[in-house]
Amino acid sequence: MKNKILFVISLLYGLLFINSGLNKFFNYMPMPDEMPERAFKMFEAMMEITWLIPLLGVFEIIGGILVIIPRWRALGALILVPIVVGIVLQHLTLMMGLPMTIIIAAVQLWILLDNRGKYLPLFKKDKNFVPPNQNQS
Repeated sequence: MKNKILFVISLLYGLLFINSGLNKFFNYMPMPDEMPERAFKMFEAMMEITWLIPLLGVFEIIGGILVIIPRWRALGALILVPIVVGIVLQHLTLMMGLPMTIIIAAVQLWILLDNRGKYLPLFKKDKNFVPPNQNQS
């Protein structure tokens, strides 16, 4: 039962990011009419960096697709970490859309914790590893 619930939540979560990523290319979702001026200035600044929005869209699409596939969910969650951190920080500083932001952060955390066993090898020290800049005698 837990696996089915996690799959449904991961599917919705992945589709949310796929939709957001595709919107960065096709602009089919309108901007909100009542947006704080600071948020509008931030979006204008991001648009000035011409490669940033498409790059963000590509990573949202890739991360969203990978989160849906159980075998690749851990990698998809890692790809989405910086995006989710940005979403949380942006919404916390503007104090807008907090309920949805909390849900996004909670699902991200759940997926990361559910896959923590896959991340442990990243943090284990290999006893046979010698950094390339050290002289071997």
